Amino acid sequence: MLKSVVRAAGAALRLPAVSTARARALPLSCPTLCSPNAAAAAARAFTRSLWMMNGKGASGSRPKLLTSKVLNPSASCGCGAMHTEGDKAFGEFLFDEIKEEKKIQKSGTLPKISGGWELSMDGTEALLTKHAAGEKITVTFNVNNSILPNFADEAEQGDQKSGEEAEILSTPNFVVEVTKQAAKHTLVIDCQFLQEETAHGEGEESDIFGVFEVSFQPEGDPEWKETSYTLTKDSLNDSLYDHMMDFLADRGVDNTFADELIELSTAIEHQQYIKFLEELKTFVKCT
Repeated sequence: MLKSVVRAAGAALRLPAVSTARARALPLSCPTLCSPNAAAAAARAFTRSLWMMNGKGASGSRPKLLTSKVLNPSASCGCGAMHTEGDKAFGEFLFDEIKEEKKIQKSGTLPKISGGWELSMDGTEALLTKHAAGEKITVTFNVNNSILPNFADEAEQGDQKSGEEAEILSTPNFVVEVTKQAAKHTLVIDCQFLQEETAHGEGEESDIFGVFEVSFQPEGDPEWKETSYTLTKDSLNDSLYDHMMDFLADRGVDNTFADELIELSTAIEHQQYIKFLEELKTFVKCT
């Protein structure tokens, strides 16, 4: 059953059009805000003092923490690289930062997506796959650039207002690909989490994500073909948009899926952040 009345404000939901060349497996950077359910389930406490070393977030001038003193290469190290007092302080800071991040890490294992989705990982990129009634459905997302760029300022403001720790959510854009056995092309649907939820009618659930672009692409080709016609959100009338959202929901890509994707993406992003800090500490200490 269509939700035309429910999504009467569909055009108002849609974000400004963006035109860029890209590989279809790599979603664009995200404009985000998601559902309260996802925030409660998936958020983690804000720490990331690496980004707020001067207590003013990303804004404000950064004071010089130490007057670095160059030391002679350590004979025990054997790397022959530069070692300074600043490097030593940096390594000690990273040690403490990693310790704090691991304290707030919810689990060493990633949460699962319900509905029979299988997860595979390639660095910061995640691929969810399921098969249903002769169709192959995949969802791809990348946790890079998936956190609001102003989260540090909001976190600081939240601490001042409520005394509670702010929370970090990863809300990436994601690409849904549907392949039928008899078809030569794959239907590719780019989706984004909406900046804000819009009321769609009393008793109805608001969509927390929307369709951004729709295109057919050659099956098995990872590169986006700019010669294939692409339908953008601004070209989708309300009825066509409703059908596209119902098409996704029938294949398990609905609000429940989106909430669980936020939880999974947040966990992956946190894992990658800790891994980066550990590699950075090793690089700085040269051990």
